Amino acid sequence: MFKKEGGVDDVETIIGPSVQVEGDFVAAGDVIIEGMVSGTIKTEKNLKVGEGAKIFASVTAANALIAGEVQGNVKIKENLELTSTAKIFGDVKTKILTIVSGATLQGKCQAGEERKSKPEKISDSEKSKNKERVKEILDEIPGRVQ
Repeated sequence: MFKKEGGVDDVETIIGPSVQVEGDFVAAGDVIIEGMVSGTIKTEKNLKVGEGAKIFASVTAANALIAGEVQGNVKIKENLELTSTAKIFGDVKTKILTIVSGATLQGKCQAGEERKSKPEKISDSEKSKNKERVKEILDEIPGRVQ
């Protein structure tokens, strides 16, 4: 993340420590946030949230490295890394999650591949067989009142 390719830095946007942004923020390239953002943040590439940054927004990115504070839901397509200073207050959804000791995560967390197939549907005849088998097992329990 945030590597130079061919000598050109891929970082498209840097929000400095003294900058405050309000509203919907959408970018196609890498984004570094050191200041404060409230609203929504979306980037098709990488997001880095610096240690002093405060975000009051829902966040969507391909990859993210978070060292600051995020109050809002975080949806990362691939890799989310939380450093020891990271604080997330909201739900997280990502493919790969790395949490360094000391990080705070308060919310629901869904990590890993999404299940693409639905569970197999059980036929009515199979349900009937299962019910009969459960009844047989229950009937075998000594002292059971029916």
